[in-house]
Amino acid sequence: MIKGRSVLMKDIFTEIDNLKKQIDEFRPLDEHMLKQVKEYYRIGLAYTSNALEGNSLTETETKIVIEEGLTIGGKPLRDHHEAMGHSEAYNLIYTLSRDKKITEDNIKELHRLFYYRIDQGNAGNYRKVKVFISGSRYPMPLPEKVSELMQKFVNDLPASRKKRHPVEFAARAHKDFVFIHPFIDGNGRVGRLLMNLILLQAGYNIAIIPPVVRQDYIRTLEKAHTDDSDFVEFIARMVKETQQDYLRLFIKNDNPK
Repeated sequence: MIKGRSVLMKDIFTEIDNLKKQIDEFRPLDEHMLKQVKEYYRIGLAYTSNALEGNSLTETETKIVIEEGLTIGGKPLRDHHEAMGHSEAYNLIYTLSRDKKITEDNIKELHRLFYYRIDQGNAGNYRKVKVFISGSRYPMPLPEKVSELMQKFVNDLPASRKKRHPVEFAARAHKDFVFIHPFIDGNGRVGRLLMNLILLQAGYNIAIIPPVVRQDYIRTLEKAHTDDSDFVEFIARMVKETQQDYLRLFIKNDNPK
């Protein structure tokens, strides 16, 4: 018998919460391990999130750019700027994770940090022009509606946080944000940073969306304009897979050969 959607999602959330309990057994992390984990996901999140948007840097190249500040021959300068900007915005989500709220200024600052090397004038500022998403059947809001929509988006977050499982809340916030598309560019990156900020605020770990599942990510996000259940399930599976990866890191360290 095929399970209903609500039962399936409840099962996934239960699995995620059980994995979180296993992860919590390793906490609190000592300063050295905490730094290692943070840096591991700094590179992983910057690489995957940028790659989803067409950035050509490999994971190794992303690591070199971020950690050593070197330029990769033959790769666009913009790709380097995206790696460095994402790394700075990543620092901010850890700072913001100490609180349980998200403001418009927080979101604007995430975008500013990611984007100022690329376009300082538009970094952290809502767009003033129309935008179109390639491959999508749904138009983005007009620029004059963006500020109002973002105010509503932020004002609705506390209630949504209270009534939804943290992973569902994070997925829906990601979806709602990118459907507003408040910035001229970089909305996908900021949306995924926002999603991970929400997860961190709830005590979960960073969630990675690898480029290999890009088509499923885009397909379920597009479908979410009318029914977001597939997208919420997709994000939940990404959270679960990243949790399993996180646990493997600790099991490997606890059982060295």
